[in-house]
Amino acid sequence: MTTTRMTGYDRSMLRLMNDPRGRPLYATAARRRLAVAAHVALTVAIGSLMTYFYLAKAEPMWAVVAVAVLFLPWAVATGAINAATRGLLELRERALDERQSAERSRVLAVSHRVMTLLLAAAVAGLLIAGASGGDALTAYAAPLLVAVLVPHWLMPLWVAGLMAQDEPVEDEGLAGWPRPSVS
Repeated sequence: MTTTRMTGYDRSMLRLMNDPRGRPLYATAARRRLAVAAHVALTVAIGSLMTYFYLAKAEPMWAVVAVAVLFLPWAVATGAINAATRGLLELRERALDERQSAERSRVLAVSHRVMTLLLAAAVAGLLIAGASGGDALTAYAAPLLVAVLVPHWLMPLWVAGLMAQDEPVEDEGLAGWPRPSVS
């Protein structure tokens, strides 16, 4: 940890992010991958419904209701990923130790590389749509920008969830062995 004193908020967030009650949601790598996959799928579903609402000619209020319903499992998945990473991206720098700070830097670097590729694909898609003529470029520019902004915001969380390591467990085979005595 850094030399800056932690505030009450920092201490409460540190306790929250290290709360063991949610551990069954992210105890194994497979469960963490499932949480990230569910979060990505829910994000895509919410984004698709919002895009539909934006582009629809009629007033599809059912899309707004569906977004509201999907938001609860999305928030649970967000919490599971944050807990799996021990708040790596949510805690302030002063609440992290040196290892966590280095891990945060790695996660942000990988996220940056992935987002660069996603942005390049979005630009290429808009250029191709613009070259085909018509109103495609103006009709889809705003939804595409939002569709790129959301992963830009969430990519560090997804990468951190995928890069999170299992908790170290004590080797039960060695637990019963006698320890050497110190004379």
